[in-house]
Amino acid sequence: MKYLFKILLCLLILPVSPVCYAQKITAYIDSVPGSYNFWLYTPENTLKEEAEPKPVVIFLHGASICGNNLEKVKSYGTIDAIEKGRNIDAYVIAPQNPGGTWNPDKIMRIFDWVSDRHNIDYDRVYVLGMSLGGFGTIDLAAAYPDFIAAAIAMCGGATHPDLSALNDVPLWIIHGTADRAVSVTQSDKVVNAMKAADNDTPRLIYDRVEGMNHSRPARIFYLPEIYEWLFSHSLKDENREVAPSFDLTNEIMQSAYSGLKFTSRKQPAARKKRKTARKK
Repeated sequence: MKYLFKILLCLLILPVSPVCYAQKITAYIDSVPGSYNFWLYTPENTLKEEAEPKPVVIFLHGASICGNNLEKVKSYGTIDAIEKGRNIDAYVIAPQNPGGTWNPDKIMRIFDWVSDRHNIDYDRVYVLGMSLGGFGTIDLAAAYPDFIAAAIAMCGGATHPDLSALNDVPLWIIHGTADRAVSVTQSDKVVNAMKAADNDTPRLIYDRVEGMNHSRPARIFYLPEIYEWLFSHSLKDENREVAPSFDLTNEIMQSAYSGLKFTSRKQPAARKKRKTARKK
């Protein structure tokens, strides 16, 4: 009886109890004026009054996810990895870009909104993205180098006019030489701009992966080692040194989905029609 009473009490006080507060993924539509709609993942035990501050991961999607259907943001990436069972002990902000390049100021407005309502660790804010999101990652880190503790940009480039401040940020750039959607020369240009500002590029890791195409890096969002690499950095680190990376071997990439839960997805109606037509 006492046990049942405790369960009922927990349910009643769920909104304000750090003991009962569970992780969740919430959609926010038109919540931040002048910015993007977004998903917010809230990890366990994160009430502002009671909990230890948690890091923040900002995930920026590619061009194929642009639009006004927030569900598309779950097609791949950090939120999808969490839904499939990957444990990430951080707040995750996953905005949706309706189209065009990512705007760093709009992303910052979402961060300010989240930080006003949650107990975040301001020294441990990270960004990662792929394709258009890779461009957004570079642009955000270049615009706010004293805000981003570490960043991972995959198969992207940059639109920000000044990339010199990237040398202040622990940055891992990953791009395949067989990428036909976004040429590896886009990442080369970022690296060259960084070298023009500081030839040593002290905080840069550049993996120019021979033979890797545009879609292959999507697996990287599901690797626990990627988040461990991000979380190993802090704005409090002396000299903000970059942590050692690891080789993106075929074995590592093949293991990206290990232990995760996948559900079967229905074929698009148009695809079904084409198959039916061929049979006839």
